[in-house]
Amino acid sequence: MTPEAPAMTGTRPARRPPAEVVLLSAGPGDLELLTLKAVRALAGAEVLLLDELVDPRIVELAPRARVVRVGKRGGCRSTPQQFICRLMRRYALQGLRVVRAKGGEALLFGRAGEEIAFLRQAGVPVRIVNGVSAAFAAAAALGVSLTHRDHCHGVTFVTAHTQDHGQPDWAALAAGGTTLAIYMGMGRLDALAGALSRHLPGATPVAVVQSASQPDEHRVLTTLEGLLRSPPPRLPGAPGVILVGPALGEAAVAQRADGPQALARHGWAG
Repeated sequence: MTPEAPAMTGTRPARRPPAEVVLLSAGPGDLELLTLKAVRALAGAEVLLLDELVDPRIVELAPRARVVRVGKRGGCRSTPQQFICRLMRRYALQGLRVVRAKGGEALLFGRAGEEIAFLRQAGVPVRIVNGVSAAFAAAAALGVSLTHRDHCHGVTFVTAHTQDHGQPDWAALAAGGTTLAIYMGMGRLDALAGALSRHLPGATPVAVVQSASQPDEHRVLTTLEGLLRSPPPRLPGAPGVILVGPALGEAAVAQRADGPQALARHGWAG
């Protein structure tokens, strides 16, 4: 006798639960600034959504992952944010472990809030991996503290691009008595200098750092007055951060102590 076939129950195979999406902070560019937690997340990634500002060599740390480049760079054609959100949701609902690698610190001007809300609404779990933001990498390159007690009582992070294309409240920011770390302002340095000079002394130190922590890092130390009088040379297309406040004067002191060659190398224009 032949064995009877098992009875059909009419049930479907269990659907895989959504996989986790990791919003990963890849830092300002130097891969050695990645955290150990970031490296572990990359090693387990099955899909890697790669931001334009992330060092492309990061893919070597995600050997199992399908790499999808979702470039976003100021002033250039960028991948639409909603498309990126839908990609993350689609792969996660397929049960694939997704890592969304963002330049700098994911929670600072990286649209992480929008992505977190979108994924949670879709029932997709989200985990954040913190990293080094460009302002901190720039401060380290300059050898200064952004919160030096002799000069200020805090640091304020601000983007030069508001959602409604307006201007930040520079008067309120200048009156706050903090070091200003201004992101996404390289394309409007003249306007920024003009706006801030109406509320801060012309001698207020300014540092402009592009490609912080990377081999082509470019630093310029100047003042608000110097920025208005003689805009510094820039690396075309390179991301940058603008630091404003008395604490940046410590960088000028250090460079002067190193002698004229250091001043020329780092572009002191004050």
